[in-house]
Amino acid sequence: MNRRFKAAVLTISDKGARGMRHDESGETVCRMLEDHGLEVVRREIVPDDQQRIAHVLMAWADTEAIPLIVTSGGTGLSPADVTPQAMGQVIDYPVPGMAEAMRAESLKKTPHAMISRAMAGVRKGSLIINLPGSPRGAAENLSVVLPALEHALSKLGGDPTDCAAC
Repeated sequence: MNRRFKAAVLTISDKGARGMRHDESGETVCRMLEDHGLEVVRREIVPDDQQRIAHVLMAWADTEAIPLIVTSGGTGLSPADVTPQAMGQVIDYPVPGMAEAMRAESLKKTPHAMISRAMAGVRKGSLIINLPGSPRGAAENLSVVLPALEHALSKLGGDPTDCAAC
């Protein structure tokens, strides 16, 4: 992928935000994005707080205009898992195929994938993708969408070429 695409990684973790847990998933996601040719320009850890998550996503999309924002954590069924609620609050429209593809691939490994509430969506010119909080789950899910990112980010950025020609 061309390095012209910038990315940001937001880890959602109460323990990580308090410094009680090393952010392995964030490191894994950053490494994978950089290996794929993206430039990670922002990285942050926030607690499982819907308003904090929404605030960071809106700032990165609206003010910083970061084309790709990837979150890790908060996508399960626990009462503390509020990433999907924050996403619903901030996205202009969903990109359900990405979340569906991640769940479909994960189901080959674990039946727990069916309880994931991870989403993908667009806010202004930013594609936002939710990943699970575990390093392994984050890596497995990100690897599913990586092949589509360059095309998705190009289209979102205004690439006028026909998709059939891509």
